[in-house]
Amino acid sequence: MGRLDGKVALISGGARGQGAAEAKLFAHEGAKVVFGDILDEEGQQVEADIRQEGGDALYIHLDVTQEADWQRAIETAVQTYGKLNVLVNNAGIVRIESITRTTKESWDEIMAVNATGVFLGTKYAIPAMREAGGGSIVNISSISGMVAVGAPAYNASKGAVRVFSKVTAVHHAKDNIRCNSIHPGVIDTPMARSGLDNPAWEAQMLSIVPMGRVGVPDEIAYGVLYLASDESAFVTGSELVIDGGLTAQ
Repeated sequence: MGRLDGKVALISGGARGQGAAEAKLFAHEGAKVVFGDILDEEGQQVEADIRQEGGDALYIHLDVTQEADWQRAIETAVQTYGKLNVLVNNAGIVRIESITRTTKESWDEIMAVNATGVFLGTKYAIPAMREAGGGSIVNISSISGMVAVGAPAYNASKGAVRVFSKVTAVHHAKDNIRCNSIHPGVIDTPMARSGLDNPAWEAQMLSIVPMGRVGVPDEIAYGVLYLASDESAFVTGSELVIDGGLTAQ
């Protein structure tokens, strides 16, 4: 415990899956956590679980495509806990569609959540982090942002997150703000369940993962914890791949 003592963190997409694991781990490690999602009932339950374990957390409604929601989230973190040190842009969606079957509406929706949401969170977090003397932004991309595994619109959105993270790192190093991306492989989350519940798809995925299994949310959360903490003080603009060796081939 204590790897995030004294830090205030804001996490998007925190009601379930990787985001919930991150919120719980951050609180366990001493952070004061504000986390948001559009799944209010599930998010409130995560808050209750964290508080029951002695952590300090606050759930808020956060649609990452809406500027007003981001502004309110940042203000809530600063007004409630006095500052903002860490932002985790975790929220994301996926649609398994080929290029020719992807509608413009579907493309726009995926880009709005996965790419624009990261931009908006970063845009509004930077001034608060400057006020705090610096901070760490951790953007959840995907191996689909590095190689052609996944659906085209999802790949494109996660590739945008990968490069945007590097731009943020370079432009804001002078502000003592670090920014890194994490690239999960196949992780057992509610978002992935549509595929994992299909035995043929799951078997295909496992056949290309050298470790022979899917990951679990805590395995991503520990990577996020490292990049959020002062242990990674000289790490910025980097990519942390957590995929069981899939992209090493």
